[in-house]
Amino acid sequence: MFDVEAIRKEFPILERKVYDRPLVYLDSGATAQKPEVVIRTVDRLHRELNANIHRGVHYLSEVATEQYEEARAEVARFIGAKEKEEIIFTAGATASINLVAYAWSEQFLHAGDNILISELEHHSNIVPWQLAAERKGAEIRVLPFDDEGRLRVELLPELLDEHTKMVAVTQASNTLGTRPDLKPIIEAAHAVGAVVLVDGCQGVVHGGVDVVALDCDFYAFSGHKLYGPTGIGVLYGKRALLEAIPPFMGGGDMVDRVSFEKTTYAPVPLKFEAGTANYIGAIGLKEAIRFLEQFDAEAIEKHEQKLLRYATERLEQIEGLRIYGKTPNKCAILAFNIEGVHGYDLGMILDKLGIAVRTGQHCAEPVMQHFGVQGMCRASLAMYNTEQEIDALVKGVERAVRMLRG
Repeated sequence: MFDVEAIRKEFPILERKVYDRPLVYLDSGATAQKPEVVIRTVDRLHRELNANIHRGVHYLSEVATEQYEEARAEVARFIGAKEKEEIIFTAGATASINLVAYAWSEQFLHAGDNILISELEHHSNIVPWQLAAERKGAEIRVLPFDDEGRLRVELLPELLDEHTKMVAVTQASNTLGTRPDLKPIIEAAHAVGAVVLVDGCQGVVHGGVDVVALDCDFYAFSGHKLYGPTGIGVLYGKRALLEAIPPFMGGGDMVDRVSFEKTTYAPVPLKFEAGTANYIGAIGLKEAIRFLEQFDAEAIEKHEQKLLRYATERLEQIEGLRIYGKTPNKCAILAFNIEGVHGYDLGMILDKLGIAVRTGQHCAEPVMQHFGVQGMCRASLAMYNTEQEIDALVKGVERAVRMLRG
């Protein structure tokens, strides 16, 4: 059985109060809270095993290196990669996507080519491609979504052609919760010779991934949304592609031999891990994955979907409230506005009640433009949330509406 109360006890921060009220944390889409095992691991590493990896022959360095590479293998297994060398540790999903957008485009993008991006994307999966297109003289194309939040895949034949080199698409929208069926998108992209990068920041948490079954070429996610530390991210890439593209940054640990005449590079994945790696973050992420895998993935999904249905039903009873994103398979994210109520004011009042939600554009300004709004209020749910917290949210919203509408 899924015991949410037992799970909550693993997250120390959920016991604290905010403004003398119990914390109701509904902002896991921005960053998830950390279980005790991750907190203890990071603390232990700083206290007992803080030594730079890959370059030392002393005990601390060798053990830290071993645990760092174990983390790489753990991530590879978790997302279904064929080999651990296809896993590159970065500072986060933004760094992962920028790595691909720069290094891949240097090798494969040319003037007259085009890149297809979905309208659902986070800014981190838009702006790097715009920079690459500007640098290389390529065109940006957009796959739109409808008012329910569904990507209009029927338009793919009009948008994809022999000049399409990259398709960048989210596995789950951070704003609408939409989880597109990626298989037909990836198949259509491959049919014209394009490669596909998937932003898995929300998808890896809500439902998980098998990158081989999905057949994406690149996959990016951040540790801090997966109950792990901040400052650590993952880029998966098919090995042949990683070997074909040049390094993104130069420095220590990514080289084979260095001379003023010529420098040769280390093999993948080290070719893309210049400088001192966030070995503590990577090992902390390994512990977050192991923590998460103690629980049945289907049970977590059922719990989150039950909360999503309950929250949707309760919130829709509030007069003037509109929920954005109505696709059947959406993940546990609710973005909404209330007629006559500014989202920022709503968020401030909820905060005084101890309820943490996100307001604004959620780094997804094209989504806001699609609906003609300046921003939205977002409640993003996680495995540790409860129906009682949904009740607190609804009561808080109702109270805020009474206050703000007068």
